[in-house]
Amino acid sequence: MKPTNDFCPQTLFLYGTYDDEGKADFGLFCWFSYIWDGELGVMACIGGDKLTKENIHKRKMFSANLVTEPLLPLADYLGNTDGHSPEKMSRSLETEEGRVLPVPVLTASPVTYELEVKQFVPLKDGEVMLCRIRNLLQDDLLAKGSDTSLEKLTAIAPVKTTCSRYFSWNGADLGAWGEPMAKVNS
Repeated sequence: MKPTNDFCPQTLFLYGTYDDEGKADFGLFCWFSYIWDGELGVMACIGGDKLTKENIHKRKMFSANLVTEPLLPLADYLGNTDGHSPEKMSRSLETEEGRVLPVPVLTASPVTYELEVKQFVPLKDGEVMLCRIRNLLQDDLLAKGSDTSLEKLTAIAPVKTTCSRYFSWNGADLGAWGEPMAKVNS
């Protein structure tokens, strides 16, 4: 078989950056995982030419906002619309400034990392970014000691992707890439 990641579901994040005019821009990505380098960090990969990648290179920082089921239609729209398109960011988004870094943060996301890039690792048609976690914002629900991890994950309902489809935390099919954004465009 040729190499594939079809049966390795990955969690989705909206990476938040500012463009040259100081406007928030978000792109949808799933190549995100954790590293250890004396402290917990993040490795993120972006393939191809993307405005998000350009912005990260200029500022060496970004936010990574966990995509949940309620955020999926917007995330799908942001992930399927070219970042250089003037209408992409015309949607109304509730954002705020990061608490530690000057990065846009989606207020609706229950988990957001404020990330500073320590190192760029260029690849043939992509780039891995090794990042320092400068801050972690979490919904108050996640700080409750009385709920189990399963109860917390079920409550925030993170979305994962594989085989060009979206899936809920419990495995329910949420549609093919490009389908959920119809709710945003209607």
